[in-house]
Parts: sequence; C-alpha cells; structure tokens
Amino acid sequence: MCENFGVNPMRKVMFGDGKSRFSTVDGKPIFHFMNTSTFADYTVVDSACVVKLRPEPRLSLKNLTLLSCGVSTGIGGAWNTANVQAGSSVAIFGLGAVGLAVAEGARARGASKIIGVDINPEKFIRAQEMGITDFINPRDEEKPVHEIISEMTEGGVHYSFECTGNLDVLRESFLSTHEGWGLTVMLGIHASPKLLPLHPMEFFNGRRIVGSVFGDFKGKSQLPHLATECIHKDVKLENFITHELPFEEINKAFDLLITGKSLRCLLHL
Repeated sequence: MCENFGVNPMRKVMFGDGKSRFSTVDGKPIFHFMNTSTFADYTVVDSACVVKLRPEPRLSLKNLTLLSCGVSTGIGGAWNTANVQAGSSVAIFGLGAVGLAVAEGARARGASKIIGVDINPEKFIRAQEMGITDFINPRDEEKPVHEIISEMTEGGVHYSFECTGNLDVLRESFLSTHEGWGLTVMLGIHASPKLLPLHPMEFFNGRRIVGSVFGDFKGKSQLPHLATECIHKDVKLENFITHELPFEEINKAFDLLITGKSLRCLLHL
C-alpha cells in the first residue's frame, strides 16, 4: 500500500496526432499504462472505478488503504459470501491478511468458535487479537487437519475459508465442514493449472464450495457502507498495518511479507 496525500489538478490536452493525453496544470505529463498505477503519483481511471468516501472520525487515510483489497476480501467473505451467523463455528486456513480479515468479520458477526490453521506458529499471538479462538499447526499433528476439526466441533464447522491458494489445503478446508450444511469459501488465488481435488459425489453429502472475488462487495455502492461498518462493528483495521517504511526500503517490506512477519506494510513516498 502506498500513501500519498498530495493532489494536483490535471487537464486533458489534444495533440496534433489527434490523440489526447493527460498532464498536470503546470504541464507535467501523466503516464498511465493499462490502468496500472502501482507506486505512481498520478493515474487515470474510469469514473466507475473511483469511490468517494465520507471522512469518518475513526478511519484515517492510512486505514482506508486496506479497504481497496485484501482486508475487504476477507471481511466480505465472512459477511457477504458465507453470511456467518452468530454462534456458528468457523475454520480459516491461512492466517495472512485475508485470513485474519475473515476472523475479524466472523468475530464481528458473533461466531462462537474460530479455528485458525497455519504452519507458522508465530501467527497465533496476533490471530488471537483478531478473533481466533483455537489454533492448529498441521506440522505438529499426526492426523489430517479435517479430522481434528471434526473432533473439536462435533462433526465439522459451519463455514470454512481457504486463504492459501493451495489445492491440498482446499481439500482439507472442504472436508473440515459439517456434512449436510457445511460451506467452504475459496479466497486464495490458485495459480496451479491443476483441477479441484474433489470428486463430484462428495457434494452429495451436503457440503458446498463457492469462490469469492473481493468478498462479493460491490465497490461503487458498498465500499462506503463498509467503511462505516468497520467503525460500528469495531473491526480493528489498525491491527493489519504491522509496519511502515519509506519507499526506499521496499525490498525490506517484501522480505517482511515473505517471511510472515508482516501483514501489511505501508510505504511512504
């Protein structure tokens, strides 16, 4: 995430070749390529991609950067896609920013048991602050994770969330839900060309699986409401920004992310 408070007005200029280009009012060109604006001072986007948020007393611009992706995906997965109910049980596979956002969303909805699954034991301390009630490290267990979760929850959880992008983990997540009504929400990005590790007949046990993009939020109409909900439901956005660094230390920021020591690092230009 980048933070840049400077806003300069821009203008559209017509050139002799008949093409228009954008520049700041003082004539400096604004370059944009396929709407990619990472680390850019200025960008040009379609009005449909711009969301206006009213200033909220407890949401700084720093926290609002989290709502463009990542945290919104996890919270939306719990609120919109799964519609987690009070008193229900939840299993979350992968406790990165998205997984912990699921935990925040489930906690805000009143879930009674939120099981976190991750191979990094250091994540449990932070996860407890965000609603995780139980922690499983697959490397410490002899049984498959879904069997352990079944024993902990008398047959399986109501909702499971796969946030790793790993097909083997996806299968464990699916099998950790209760037969008859369990729902698995797939939030991880699966780069592998392999197909789902599920047999069609396994769905006849009543378990379901669904994918979710951006937590099923409609950005234009629902992001302003999400910002307000983050206050009223006491979603702790500030816990997701674990580091802040100058842009010159971007490589350090990536190292923190890769080693699992950072959830989100805010880069200051």
